[in-house]
Amino acid sequence: MNLRSPRSVAVGLGSAKHGFSHWWWQRVTAVALIPLTLWFVYSIVLLMNNDYDQATTWLASPVNATLMLVFVFAVLFHAQTGLQVVIEDYIHTKWINLTLLLVVKFAAVIMAVLATISVLQVALGG
Repeated sequence: MNLRSPRSVAVGLGSAKHGFSHWWWQRVTAVALIPLTLWFVYSIVLLMNNDYDQATTWLASPVNATLMLVFVFAVLFHAQTGLQVVIEDYIHTKWINLTLLLVVKFAAVIMAVLATISVLQVALGG
């Protein structure tokens, strides 16, 4: 026999209030990616008929190098946040959930570091 009222059973089962930050950052990065993606596509079209030296000269520009890094970071953060929400919502086995979350975060960090090193190497003429 359960002496708890239906209200006491339901208290604490509602929203944990942590999903809002994921939702918010998904929207912020999506809005930021609109002009960045337009810039990226325009740049690719502009560089399509150029050779390697012209492309590296283009990327060596501080404005283009900065925009490229911001674009890559925004894409990686947007993807990582989206994948985190999907994993948390649909993977219910704790150890698989944790493993996938760690793999996604680790992959995003590794790709961000590689992108930073690559762009800086081109921009600084290394």
